[in-house]
Amino acid sequence: MNQRFNLGSGGLPVVLCFSLLMNISLAGISPQELEKIEKAVPAKPTVIPKQPRKLLVFNLAEGYRHESIPYCAKAIELMGKKTAAYQIVQSEDMSVFKAENLRQFDAICLNSSSSLKFTDPNLRQGLMDFIKNGKGIIGIHGAINNFQDWPEAAEMMGGIFDEHPWTAEGTWAVRVEDPNHPLATAFKGRDFEINDEIYRIKPINLRTNCRVLLSLDMTKPVNRSAQGVRPADKDVPVSWVRSFGKGRLFYCSLGQNNHIFWNDGLLRHYLDGIQFALGDLPADTAPFPSAP
Repeated sequence: MNQRFNLGSGGLPVVLCFSLLMNISLAGISPQELEKIEKAVPAKPTVIPKQPRKLLVFNLAEGYRHESIPYCAKAIELMGKKTAAYQIVQSEDMSVFKAENLRQFDAICLNSSSSLKFTDPNLRQGLMDFIKNGKGIIGIHGAINNFQDWPEAAEMMGGIFDEHPWTAEGTWAVRVEDPNHPLATAFKGRDFEINDEIYRIKPINLRTNCRVLLSLDMTKPVNRSAQGVRPADKDVPVSWVRSFGKGRLFYCSLGQNNHIFWNDGLLRHYLDGIQFALGDLPADTAPFPSAP
């Protein structure tokens, strides 16, 4: 799908951004890794889309650039093709956040797009109006590290990045807090261990505004003994959903390590989060009264 539209003054037409980034999305991915991603991608959508859906996958990182960005982009692209749940456009052009450029999309995926500089008030307004008026936002891993200087957007996300004591080299115990939730059924009611980097989040009304699906199990010694863990690290959300205005947000902090994107359970979790954000998969966003 190469669709052209004008990004406005100084912006590239989407056909150029999209064609360029489809090549970038394969950068560094070996044929063997691509085969693993293709095998792990769900074969069918969780729900049939109510209408054709278009997803913006935004890959720009103005701070730390994660090696996993092309792996995530490729997995999302292949999920859309294989399940017919959505079509994607990829971009690294900030002008895509202008209101007139966002109108064609049903949701935005911030693919570890860390430290984005929303200094232009028109871009801020475009993003806020997008979700408040009924569209969706998906945040993957580094997306929680975007809005240190924009309090409203930081609260929309549920918080901001606050270091990662649980490093990418370790294997950590994850608890499925809400096993019957439509976005958690991929885990079949079972807690699990994962080799990935887990973020500590500085919450902004996270537990009062968001429904947490996954968290670190801080009863486990392996999680408590990681270097840099603080005594206050008793509640470490990993994945959640929320309503914001008329729109929907899904965030998951997993995604530092490349192999996350050929983990079939996590890809189903991401697909369910995307279909929720697109408006096709109904899901409860009411927060739990407190952490379990």
